[in-house]
Amino acid sequence: MTEALPAARSREAAAELDAADPLREFRERFIIDHRVIYLDGNSLGALPQASTERLARLVAQWGERGVRGWDEGWLELPLEIGDRLGSAALGAAPGQVVIGDSTTVCFYKLACAALDARPGRTRILTDLDNFPTDRYVLEGLAEQRGLELVWLAGDPFAGPDPDAMAGHLDDRTALVSFSHVSYRSAHIADMARINALAHDAGALVLWDLSHSAGSVPLALDADGTDLAVGCTYKYLNGGPGAPAYMYVRRDRQPELRQPIWGWLGRRDPFEMAPGYEPAAGMRRFLSGTPPILGLVAVDEGVRIVAEAGIGPIRGKGITLTELAIGLADARLAPLGVSVASPRDAAWRGAHVALAHPRARELCARLIEAGVIPDFRRPDVIRFGFSPLTTRFVDAWDGIAALNDALADFL
Repeated sequence: MTEALPAARSREAAAELDAADPLREFRERFIIDHRVIYLDGNSLGALPQASTERLARLVAQWGERGVRGWDEGWLELPLEIGDRLGSAALGAAPGQVVIGDSTTVCFYKLACAALDARPGRTRILTDLDNFPTDRYVLEGLAEQRGLELVWLAGDPFAGPDPDAMAGHLDDRTALVSFSHVSYRSAHIADMARINALAHDAGALVLWDLSHSAGSVPLALDADGTDLAVGCTYKYLNGGPGAPAYMYVRRDRQPELRQPIWGWLGRRDPFEMAPGYEPAAGMRRFLSGTPPILGLVAVDEGVRIVAEAGIGPIRGKGITLTELAIGLADARLAPLGVSVASPRDAAWRGAHVALAHPRARELCARLIEAGVIPDFRRPDVIRFGFSPLTTRFVDAWDGIAALNDALADFL
């Protein structure tokens, strides 16, 4: 499809790309507000039609069966959906992914478990441009435990540099943590190499996959990943506040003990026995009662991603971002806009960062005009392309609307 990109400088050519898109029929399976051009699927994905139907059935089951639903499959959902997610989007074999809690809580659990598994080590390594919730959790843990938080600095639009990271690793390093896809620039980190370097130093690695899962292929098992978390409401279309997930590599599970000892993470929760004994496998990373309504919505989003296939999804994401970058270079660069995402598609996720000193004002203008992107400090407008729902004409129209907004400033 990329051969057609030079011709897509016209809206008609973008429409031709849509007509040839092998994923075009998936858009009809989502509830779409046709009054706007939605370019923020990397913040909140669209609502699948199947989710409304599944939730209606669940509510009916709740009404008809009440508490008996717990014995009719509800309790197994965190693990069952986790396995489906691992297979569809994470490159993870069964028994290594569980759904539950928010991303922040999941991140806290795994960060604590990793630090406890490396007693005597006093350093945590992350980067200055990591996602805020990850930075804040790590700051809190460093303060509470008297640890040193080492900040990796560099180009915020290039992501963590493995060579620079290697210079900060030593036998004091307990935990390394980065985002796989940068929330700001869409840069894809070199997961396999970072894992290998950290492991050579004896450290564990915790990844945030929130801007990765459902948009770019992941190979957690093959890349030797220890731990990962991520949200489900972006490219997985689980809905606002949908529960997040945790990945723990199978051979790491027995040595890790998460800090929130809830009843469903116990070996035999319904015994209500004194003392905490962690369950085997991924169940030990659960805490409280699973959010069943949120879980089934996640399940429907995961099923759509599995059906479409992460390969075709990634292919369309590349083509959408290539189109947007080409149009930005041709139409927006003369007006002071620069591309703040990697030029090489191999290192770029499914959104494009466009930088301009008046980005905040421009973003507001776009929203008024019916184009929904988002703003990231200090000067970035993000155009988020969700391959299952975003059309090529949406990308074309978004760039055209930004061009019009810039013209108003001149």
